[in-house]
Amino acid sequence: MQNIKFLVLLCFCPLALNAQTKPILRLDSIFNRIAKANPMLQSYQKQAESYQYAADAATAWMAPMFGFGTYMLPYPGQMLMNPNDKGSLMFQLEQELPRFGKQKKEKQYIQSKSELSKLDADILYNEYRYQARLAVFSWLNTQDHLKVLAQNKQLLKLMKSVEEARLTYNQSKPGMIYQLDGKIAEMDNQERALLAEQTMFKAKINTLMNRSSETDFELSVKDLPQFTAVNTANKGWVLARKDIQKMEQDIQSMRLNLAVLADEKKPSFRIRYDHMSPLGSGMPKAFSLMGMVSIPIVPWAAKMYKAEGKAMRLELEAKQLEKDALLLEGKNNAMAMKVDIEAMQKQINTMEQSVLPALEKSMELNLLNYRENKLDLLAVLAAWEAVVMMQNNLLAEQLKLYNKIAEYDKEWYR
Repeated sequence: MQNIKFLVLLCFCPLALNAQTKPILRLDSIFNRIAKANPMLQSYQKQAESYQYAADAATAWMAPMFGFGTYMLPYPGQMLMNPNDKGSLMFQLEQELPRFGKQKKEKQYIQSKSELSKLDADILYNEYRYQARLAVFSWLNTQDHLKVLAQNKQLLKLMKSVEEARLTYNQSKPGMIYQLDGKIAEMDNQERALLAEQTMFKAKINTLMNRSSETDFELSVKDLPQFTAVNTANKGWVLARKDIQKMEQDIQSMRLNLAVLADEKKPSFRIRYDHMSPLGSGMPKAFSLMGMVSIPIVPWAAKMYKAEGKAMRLELEAKQLEKDALLLEGKNNAMAMKVDIEAMQKQINTMEQSVLPALEKSMELNLLNYRENKLDLLAVLAAWEAVVMMQNNLLAEQLKLYNKIAEYDKEWYR
Protein backbone atom coordinates (compact mmCIF):
# COMPACT_ATOMS: atom_id res chain seq x y z
CA MET A 1 0.00 0.00 0.00
CA GLN A 2 1.41 3.39 -0.99
CA ASN A 3 1.79 6.01 1.71
CA ILE A 4 -0.66 8.87 1.43
CA LYS A 5 1.29 11.96 0.46
CA PHE A 6 -0.76 14.45 2.43
CA LEU A 7 0.21 12.68 5.67
CA VAL A 8 3.77 13.80 5.11
CA LEU A 9 2.60 17.41 5.10
CA LEU A 10 0.54 17.05 8.26
CA CYS A 11 2.75 14.89 10.48
CA PHE A 12 4.68 17.02 12.91
CA CYS A 13 6.87 14.33 14.41
CA PRO A 14 7.78 10.74 13.53
CA LEU A 15 5.91 7.98 15.29
CA ALA A 16 7.88 6.07 17.91
CA LEU A 17 8.21 2.36 17.21
CA ASN A 18 7.69 -0.12 20.00
CA ALA A 19 10.41 -2.64 20.55
CA GLN A 20 9.46 -6.04 19.26
CA THR A 21 9.33 -8.48 22.11
CA LYS A 22 7.04 -11.19 20.72
CA PRO A 23 8.51 -14.12 18.76
CA ILE A 24 8.15 -13.75 15.01
CA LEU A 25 6.96 -16.86 13.17
CA ARG A 26 7.62 -17.53 9.51
CA LEU A 27 5.19 -19.57 7.47
CA ASP A 28 7.68 -22.41 6.95
CA SER A 29 8.29 -22.70 10.71
CA ILE A 30 4.51 -22.88 11.22
CA PHE A 31 4.36 -25.71 8.68
CA ASN A 32 7.16 -27.57 10.47
CA ARG A 33 5.42 -27.29 13.84
CA ILE A 34 2.15 -28.51 12.35
CA ALA A 35 3.90 -31.54 10.83
CA LYS A 36 5.59 -32.42 14.13
CA ALA A 37 2.94 -31.59 16.72
CA ASN A 38 -0.54 -31.83 15.17
CA PRO A 39 -2.30 -34.80 16.83
CA MET A 40 -4.36 -35.77 13.78
CA LEU A 41 -1.22 -36.08 11.66
CA GLN A 42 0.44 -38.10 14.40
CA SER A 43 -2.55 -40.45 14.47
CA TYR A 44 -2.07 -41.22 10.76
CA GLN A 45 1.63 -41.88 11.38
CA LYS A 46 0.77 -44.30 14.19
CA GLN A 47 -1.75 -46.01 11.95
CA ALA A 48 0.88 -46.43 9.22
CA GLU A 49 3.23 -48.01 11.76
CA SER A 50 0.48 -50.37 12.92
CA TYR A 51 0.05 -51.66 9.35
CA GLN A 52 3.77 -52.45 9.23
CA TYR A 53 3.43 -54.69 12.28
CA ALA A 54 0.27 -56.22 10.83
CA ALA A 55 2.21 -56.99 7.64
CA ASP A 56 4.84 -58.85 9.66
CA ALA A 57 2.07 -60.84 11.33
CA ALA A 58 0.81 -62.01 7.93
CA THR A 59 3.80 -64.34 7.55
CA ALA A 60 3.20 -66.13 10.85
CA TRP A 61 2.09 -69.75 11.05
CA MET A 62 -1.27 -70.69 12.49
CA ALA A 63 -1.12 -71.94 16.06
CA PRO A 64 -1.09 -75.75 16.40
CA MET A 65 -4.17 -77.46 17.81
CA PHE A 66 -3.71 -79.95 20.67
CA GLY A 67 -6.44 -82.35 21.76
CA PHE A 68 -6.83 -84.91 24.56
CA GLY A 69 -9.62 -87.39 25.09
CA THR A 70 -10.70 -91.04 24.89
CA TYR A 71 -10.79 -93.37 21.94
CA MET A 72 -13.26 -96.28 21.67
CA LEU A 73 -13.98 -96.20 25.41
CA PRO A 74 -17.04 -98.40 26.29
CA TYR A 75 -20.03 -96.79 27.96
CA PRO A 76 -20.32 -97.45 31.70
CA GLY A 77 -22.14 -100.70 32.57
CA GLN A 78 -21.20 -102.47 29.32
CA MET A 79 -19.99 -106.09 29.54
CA LEU A 80 -16.45 -106.42 28.20
CA MET A 81 -15.98 -109.54 26.11
CA ASN A 82 -12.23 -109.01 25.97
CA PRO A 83 -9.85 -107.11 28.30
CA ASN A 84 -8.53 -105.35 25.25
CA ASP A 85 -11.89 -103.63 24.75
CA LYS A 86 -11.23 -101.08 27.50
CA GLY A 87 -10.36 -98.43 24.90
CA SER A 88 -7.52 -95.94 24.80
CA LEU A 89 -6.49 -92.45 25.81
CA MET A 90 -5.94 -90.30 22.74
CA PHE A 91 -3.59 -87.35 22.20
CA GLN A 92 -4.03 -85.29 19.02
CA LEU A 93 -1.82 -82.64 17.38
CA GLU A 94 -2.92 -80.72 14.29
CA GLN A 95 -1.06 -78.07 12.30
CA GLU A 96 -2.15 -76.03 9.28
CA LEU A 97 0.71 -75.64 6.81
CA PRO A 98 1.16 -72.09 5.50
CA ARG A 99 1.24 -71.21 1.83
CA PHE A 100 4.26 -68.96 1.64
CA GLY A 101 3.27 -67.46 -1.70
CA LYS A 102 -0.10 -66.36 -0.35
CA GLN A 103 1.48 -65.02 2.84
CA LYS A 104 3.89 -62.91 0.81
CA LYS A 105 1.01 -61.43 -1.19
CA GLU A 106 -0.96 -60.71 1.98
CA LYS A 107 2.07 -58.97 3.48
CA GLN A 108 2.48 -56.79 0.39
CA TYR A 109 -1.22 -55.92 0.48
CA ILE A 110 -1.11 -54.86 4.14
CA GLN A 111 2.08 -52.85 3.53
CA SER A 112 0.27 -51.01 0.73
CA LYS A 113 -2.36 -49.93 3.28
CA SER A 114 0.47 -48.43 5.33
CA GLU A 115 1.42 -46.31 2.32
CA LEU A 116 -2.21 -45.24 2.00
CA SER A 117 -2.18 -44.00 5.61
CA LYS A 118 0.96 -41.98 4.90
CA LEU A 119 -0.65 -40.42 1.84
CA ASP A 120 -3.79 -39.65 3.89
CA ALA A 121 -1.49 -37.84 6.32
CA ASP A 122 0.08 -35.89 3.43
CA ILE A 123 -3.36 -34.89 2.14
CA LEU A 124 -4.46 -33.75 5.60
CA TYR A 125 -1.15 -31.90 6.06
CA ASN A 126 -1.80 -30.08 2.80
CA GLU A 127 -5.23 -29.05 4.10
CA TYR A 128 -3.70 -27.79 7.35
CA ARG A 129 -1.09 -25.80 5.42
CA TYR A 130 -3.91 -24.24 3.41
CA GLN A 131 -5.74 -23.27 6.61
CA ALA A 132 -2.50 -21.85 8.04
CA ARG A 133 -1.91 -19.82 4.87
CA LEU A 134 -5.43 -18.40 5.02
CA ALA A 135 -4.95 -17.40 8.66
CA VAL A 136 -1.50 -15.87 8.05
CA PHE A 137 -2.56 -13.95 4.95
CA SER A 138 -5.71 -12.70 6.66
CA TRP A 139 -3.64 -11.58 9.67
CA LEU A 140 -1.21 -9.70 7.43
CA ASN A 141 -4.11 -8.10 5.58
CA THR A 142 -5.69 -6.91 8.84
CA GLN A 143 -2.27 -5.55 9.83
CA ASP A 144 -2.21 -3.42 6.67
CA HIS A 145 -5.80 -2.42 7.38
CA LEU A 146 -4.83 -1.30 10.90
CA LYS A 147 -1.99 0.82 9.51
CA VAL A 148 -4.31 2.53 7.03
CA LEU A 149 -6.89 2.98 9.78
CA ALA A 150 -4.32 4.62 12.05
CA GLN A 151 -3.28 7.02 9.28
CA ASN A 152 -6.87 7.98 8.53
CA LYS A 153 -7.73 8.39 12.20
CA GLN A 154 -4.70 10.66 12.65
CA LEU A 155 -5.89 12.73 9.72
CA LEU A 156 -9.39 13.08 11.20
CA LYS A 157 -7.93 14.21 14.51
CA LEU A 158 -5.89 16.87 12.71
CA MET A 159 -9.03 18.02 10.90
CA LYS A 160 -10.80 18.17 14.24
CA SER A 161 -8.04 20.30 15.77
CA VAL A 162 -8.31 22.70 12.82
CA GLU A 163 -12.09 22.89 13.20
CA GLU A 164 -11.80 23.52 16.94
CA ALA A 165 -9.35 26.35 16.26
CA ARG A 166 -11.68 27.87 13.67
CA LEU A 167 -14.66 27.52 16.00
CA THR A 168 -13.10 30.05 18.35
CA TYR A 169 -13.18 32.57 15.49
CA ASN A 170 -16.69 31.56 14.40
CA GLN A 171 -15.27 30.11 11.18
CA SER A 172 -16.71 26.65 11.84
CA LYS A 173 -19.80 24.99 13.26
CA PRO A 174 -20.03 22.58 16.22
CA GLY A 175 -21.83 20.10 13.95
CA MET A 176 -18.63 19.59 11.96
CA ILE A 177 -16.71 18.65 15.10
CA TYR A 178 -19.44 16.20 16.13
CA GLN A 179 -19.34 14.65 12.67
CA LEU A 180 -15.58 14.17 12.96
CA ASP A 181 -16.01 12.67 16.45
CA GLY A 182 -18.50 10.19 15.01
CA LYS A 183 -16.11 9.12 12.25
CA ILE A 184 -13.25 8.76 14.74
CA ALA A 185 -15.47 6.61 16.99
CA GLU A 186 -16.46 4.52 13.98
CA MET A 187 -12.78 3.92 13.22
CA ASP A 188 -12.19 2.95 16.83
CA ASN A 189 -14.86 0.26 16.40
CA GLN A 190 -13.25 -0.92 13.20
CA GLU A 191 -9.90 -1.14 14.97
CA ARG A 192 -11.38 -3.24 17.78
CA ALA A 193 -13.01 -5.55 15.25
CA LEU A 194 -9.73 -5.98 13.35
CA LEU A 195 -7.81 -6.72 16.56
CA ALA A 196 -10.43 -9.32 17.48
CA GLU A 197 -10.01 -10.92 14.04
CA GLN A 198 -6.25 -11.03 14.53
CA THR A 199 -6.75 -12.82 17.85
CA MET A 200 -8.99 -15.34 16.10
CA PHE A 201 -6.40 -15.93 13.35
CA LYS A 202 -3.64 -16.45 15.93
CA ALA A 203 -5.85 -18.91 17.82
CA LYS A 204 -6.40 -20.85 14.60
CA ILE A 205 -2.66 -21.04 13.92
CA ASN A 206 -1.93 -22.08 17.51
CA THR A 207 -4.56 -24.81 17.27
CA LEU A 208 -3.00 -26.19 14.10
CA MET A 209 0.39 -26.25 15.87
CA ASN A 210 -1.19 -27.97 18.92
CA ARG A 211 -0.42 -25.05 21.23
CA SER A 212 -2.52 -23.03 23.63
CA SER A 213 -4.72 -20.60 21.74
CA GLU A 214 -3.53 -17.82 24.04
CA THR A 215 0.14 -18.18 23.00
CA ASP A 216 1.12 -14.81 21.56
CA PHE A 217 3.41 -14.21 18.59
CA GLU A 218 3.89 -12.01 15.57
CA LEU A 219 3.94 -13.01 11.91
CA SER A 220 6.60 -12.09 9.40
CA VAL A 221 5.60 -9.60 6.70
CA LYS A 222 7.93 -11.49 4.33
CA ASP A 223 5.33 -14.25 3.94
CA LEU A 224 3.07 -12.46 1.49
CA PRO A 225 2.22 -14.95 -1.27
CA GLN A 226 3.98 -14.93 -4.60
CA PHE A 227 2.18 -16.54 -7.51
CA THR A 228 4.06 -19.08 -9.62
CA ALA A 229 2.06 -20.95 -12.24
CA VAL A 230 2.37 -24.72 -12.61
CA ASN A 231 3.60 -26.00 -15.95
CA THR A 232 1.07 -28.71 -16.69
CA ALA A 233 2.93 -29.63 -19.88
CA ASN A 234 5.55 -31.17 -17.59
CA LYS A 235 4.27 -34.46 -16.17
CA GLY A 236 6.20 -33.78 -12.97
CA TRP A 237 3.19 -31.95 -11.53
CA VAL A 238 1.40 -35.30 -11.24
CA LEU A 239 4.01 -36.49 -8.75
CA ALA A 240 3.29 -33.50 -6.48
CA ARG A 241 -0.43 -34.22 -6.25
CA LYS A 242 -0.86 -36.42 -3.18
CA ASP A 243 -4.49 -37.15 -4.04
CA ILE A 244 -3.43 -38.59 -7.40
CA GLN A 245 -0.65 -40.54 -5.70
CA LYS A 246 -3.24 -41.89 -3.27
CA MET A 247 -5.41 -43.01 -6.18
CA GLU A 248 -2.43 -44.75 -7.76
CA GLN A 249 -1.68 -46.41 -4.43
CA ASP A 250 -5.35 -47.38 -4.11
CA ILE A 251 -5.16 -49.04 -7.51
CA GLN A 252 -1.95 -50.83 -6.58
CA SER A 253 -3.45 -51.96 -3.27
CA MET A 254 -6.53 -53.29 -5.04
CA ARG A 255 -4.36 -55.25 -7.46
CA LEU A 256 -2.47 -56.79 -4.57
CA ASN A 257 -5.74 -57.70 -2.87
CA LEU A 258 -6.95 -59.22 -6.13
CA ALA A 259 -3.79 -61.36 -6.22
CA VAL A 260 -4.51 -62.52 -2.66
CA LEU A 261 -8.06 -63.41 -3.67
CA ALA A 262 -6.81 -65.34 -6.71
CA ASP A 263 -4.89 -67.60 -4.33
CA GLU A 264 -8.16 -68.71 -2.75
CA LYS A 265 -8.65 -71.20 -5.59
CA LYS A 266 -5.47 -73.01 -4.57
CA PRO A 267 -5.75 -75.78 -1.98
CA SER A 268 -4.58 -75.45 1.60
CA PHE A 269 -2.97 -78.24 3.62
CA ARG A 270 -3.09 -79.59 7.16
CA ILE A 271 -1.34 -82.39 8.94
CA ARG A 272 -2.65 -84.28 11.97
CA TYR A 273 -0.98 -86.72 14.31
CA ASP A 274 -2.96 -88.94 16.72
CA HIS A 275 -1.48 -91.05 19.51
CA MET A 276 -3.51 -93.75 21.32
CA SER A 277 -2.46 -95.27 24.67
CA PRO A 278 -4.66 -98.32 25.45
CA LEU A 279 -6.15 -98.74 28.90
CA GLY A 280 -5.95 -102.53 28.63
CA SER A 281 -2.74 -104.49 28.91
CA GLY A 282 -3.06 -106.55 25.77
CA MET A 283 -3.18 -103.74 23.17
CA PRO A 284 -0.13 -101.98 21.75
CA LYS A 285 0.24 -98.23 21.61
CA ALA A 286 -0.85 -96.86 18.21
CA PHE A 287 -0.70 -93.68 16.19
CA SER A 288 -2.33 -92.11 13.18
CA LEU A 289 -0.70 -89.62 10.76
CA MET A 290 -3.02 -87.91 8.34
CA GLY A 291 -2.65 -85.18 5.75
CA MET A 292 -5.64 -83.08 4.68
CA VAL A 293 -6.19 -80.86 1.65
CA SER A 294 -9.02 -78.43 0.91
CA ILE A 295 -10.87 -78.52 -2.40
CA PRO A 296 -11.77 -74.86 -3.15
CA ILE A 297 -12.74 -75.52 -6.77
CA VAL A 298 -16.04 -77.14 -5.89
CA PRO A 299 -18.91 -74.93 -7.14
CA TRP A 300 -20.38 -74.07 -3.75
CA ALA A 301 -16.97 -72.83 -2.56
CA ALA A 302 -15.71 -71.29 -5.83
CA LYS A 303 -18.77 -69.04 -6.03
CA MET A 304 -17.44 -66.83 -3.24
CA TYR A 305 -14.01 -65.93 -4.57
CA LYS A 306 -15.17 -65.74 -8.18
CA ALA A 307 -17.89 -63.18 -7.36
CA GLU A 308 -15.55 -61.18 -5.12
CA GLY A 309 -12.89 -61.17 -7.82
CA LYS A 310 -15.32 -59.85 -10.43
CA ALA A 311 -16.49 -57.12 -8.04
CA MET A 312 -12.90 -56.08 -7.29
CA ARG A 313 -11.97 -55.93 -10.98
CA LEU A 314 -14.93 -53.66 -11.68
CA GLU A 315 -13.98 -51.46 -8.73
CA LEU A 316 -10.43 -51.32 -10.06
CA GLU A 317 -11.65 -50.13 -13.46
CA ALA A 318 -13.82 -47.49 -11.77
CA LYS A 319 -10.86 -46.24 -9.73
CA GLN A 320 -8.73 -45.95 -12.88
CA LEU A 321 -11.45 -43.91 -14.60
CA GLU A 322 -11.73 -41.71 -11.50
CA LYS A 323 -7.98 -41.09 -11.61
CA ASP A 324 -8.12 -40.12 -15.30
CA ALA A 325 -10.98 -37.73 -14.57
CA LEU A 326 -9.04 -36.17 -11.69
CA LEU A 327 -5.99 -35.62 -13.92
CA LEU A 328 -8.10 -33.88 -16.55
CA GLU A 329 -9.91 -31.80 -13.93
CA GLY A 330 -6.58 -30.81 -12.40
CA LYS A 331 -5.21 -29.49 -15.68
CA ASN A 332 -8.41 -27.54 -16.38
CA ASN A 333 -8.45 -26.09 -12.86
CA ALA A 334 -4.84 -25.01 -13.24
CA MET A 335 -5.64 -23.07 -16.38
CA ALA A 336 -8.80 -21.47 -14.96
CA MET A 337 -7.18 -20.47 -11.65
CA LYS A 338 -4.10 -19.11 -13.44
CA VAL A 339 -6.27 -16.85 -15.62
CA ASP A 340 -8.30 -15.74 -12.60
CA ILE A 341 -5.22 -14.89 -10.51
CA GLU A 342 -3.54 -12.98 -13.33
CA ALA A 343 -6.72 -10.96 -13.90
CA MET A 344 -6.92 -10.15 -10.17
CA GLN A 345 -3.26 -9.07 -10.17
CA LYS A 346 -3.88 -6.68 -13.08
CA GLN A 347 -6.95 -5.26 -11.38
CA ILE A 348 -5.05 -4.67 -8.13
CA ASN A 349 -2.11 -3.08 -9.97
CA THR A 350 -4.51 -0.65 -11.68
CA MET A 351 -6.14 0.25 -8.37
CA GLU A 352 -2.80 0.63 -6.62
CA GLN A 353 -0.86 2.49 -9.32
CA SER A 354 -3.56 4.58 -11.00
CA VAL A 355 -6.90 4.87 -9.23
CA LEU A 356 -5.75 5.32 -5.62
CA PRO A 357 -2.93 7.82 -6.43
CA ALA A 358 -5.38 9.95 -8.44
CA LEU A 359 -7.84 10.04 -5.54
CA GLU A 360 -5.03 10.85 -3.11
CA LYS A 361 -3.87 13.76 -5.28
CA SER A 362 -7.42 15.09 -5.43
CA MET A 363 -7.70 14.83 -1.68
CA GLU A 364 -4.32 16.47 -1.20
CA LEU A 365 -5.41 19.49 -3.26
CA ASN A 366 -8.67 19.71 -1.33
CA LEU A 367 -6.76 19.51 1.91
CA LEU A 368 -4.40 22.34 0.91
CA ASN A 369 -7.38 24.52 -0.05
CA TYR A 370 -9.01 23.60 3.24
CA ARG A 371 -5.94 24.68 5.22
CA GLU A 372 -5.97 28.00 3.35
CA ASN A 373 -9.64 28.37 4.24
CA LYS A 374 -10.67 28.18 0.57
CA LEU A 375 -12.75 25.03 0.99
CA ASP A 376 -15.15 23.77 3.62
CA LEU A 377 -14.78 20.54 5.58
CA LEU A 378 -17.60 18.71 3.77
CA ALA A 379 -15.73 18.78 0.47
CA VAL A 380 -12.58 17.50 2.16
CA LEU A 381 -14.51 14.70 3.86
CA ALA A 382 -16.09 13.70 0.54
CA ALA A 383 -12.63 13.39 -1.03
CA TRP A 384 -11.35 11.58 2.07
CA GLU A 385 -14.23 9.09 2.01
CA ALA A 386 -13.50 8.32 -1.66
CA VAL A 387 -9.88 7.55 -0.71
CA VAL A 388 -10.94 5.42 2.26
CA MET A 389 -13.40 3.47 0.11
CA MET A 390 -10.71 2.78 -2.48
CA GLN A 391 -8.24 1.76 0.25
CA ASN A 392 -10.78 -0.70 1.68
CA ASN A 393 -11.57 -2.06 -1.78
CA LEU A 394 -7.87 -2.49 -2.48
CA LEU A 395 -7.30 -4.35 0.78
CA ALA A 396 -10.34 -6.55 0.12
CA GLU A 397 -9.10 -7.41 -3.38
CA GLN A 398 -5.63 -8.13 -2.04
CA LEU A 399 -7.07 -10.57 0.49
CA LYS A 400 -9.06 -12.27 -2.27
CA LEU A 401 -5.86 -12.60 -4.28
CA TYR A 402 -3.94 -14.02 -1.30
CA ASN A 403 -6.69 -16.57 -0.66
CA LYS A 404 -6.80 -17.51 -4.33
CA ILE A 405 -3.05 -18.09 -4.40
CA ALA A 406 -3.37 -20.17 -1.22
CA GLU A 407 -6.09 -22.22 -2.91
CA TYR A 408 -3.88 -22.63 -5.98
CA ASP A 409 -0.96 -23.85 -3.84
CA LYS A 410 -3.32 -26.23 -2.05
CA GLU A 411 -4.49 -27.60 -5.40
CA TRP A 412 -0.90 -28.43 -6.31
CA TYR A 413 0.31 -29.46 -2.84
CA ARG A 414 2.96 -26.76 -2.61
